[in-house]
Amino acid sequence: MSNIEANLNRVQNEIAQAAQVSGRNVTDIELVAVTKTHPAEIVREAVDAGQTLFGESKVQEARVKIPLLPSNLRWHFIGHLQKNKIRHALPFFEVIHSVDSVDLAQAIDRIAQEDGLHPRILLEVNVAGEGSKFGFKATTLRAELESLLMLPRLSIEGLMCIPPLAEDAETSRTYFVELRKLRDALEKEFQVKLPQLSMGMTNDYSVAVEEGATLVRVGTAIFGERCKPKREL
Repeated sequence: MSNIEANLNRVQNEIAQAAQVSGRNVTDIELVAVTKTHPAEIVREAVDAGQTLFGESKVQEARVKIPLLPSNLRWHFIGHLQKNKIRHALPFFEVIHSVDSVDLAQAIDRIAQEDGLHPRILLEVNVAGEGSKFGFKATTLRAELESLLMLPRLSIEGLMCIPPLAEDAETSRTYFVELRKLRDALEKEFQVKLPQLSMGMTNDYSVAVEEGATLVRVGTAIFGERCKPKREL
């Protein structure tokens, strides 16, 4: 058994344990194996171990890597999406986790219309109000959601967050609870279904599962520390 296979097994077991603790069905939770900076040959080890859902955060890196890997894999975009990269990103990713403004959503919708696509997206919420992070303010998302729901090409499937970095996973719990409660309130107020909650990474994914995560984004616990990225052209 390779290290990556063993790591995957451990992460999946911990997800299952967290689901059991919170009375959830483990089949309602998907592991997004985050491959940013890791080359295709490393990703292939995870594929050989049975993993089929992966996450990337750089469009340029994904455009090189994804064609080198089996075509049946599923890819989610989890990084900040620049407007000038939208057209390149849409054909590669089944879900974009990180739509962080009305302007970006409108640009995705326009390009999707031009290219005949129907993107599935999540709305990124800046749960801690950090100035260094992208995302909708939780306090204003209600006012902005109405215009987002009117964009005809976009399927808004849920919310995503990145809590402040902390050594103790329990520190993240309050932010995961806040995101879940916000999702529940928006569903009730707007009579929409927002089934997906993308929350939890290597340091805190078990806590995220306990609080309702349906997608956990785990990289380092599977692949080890990130490889030094090549200089982007």
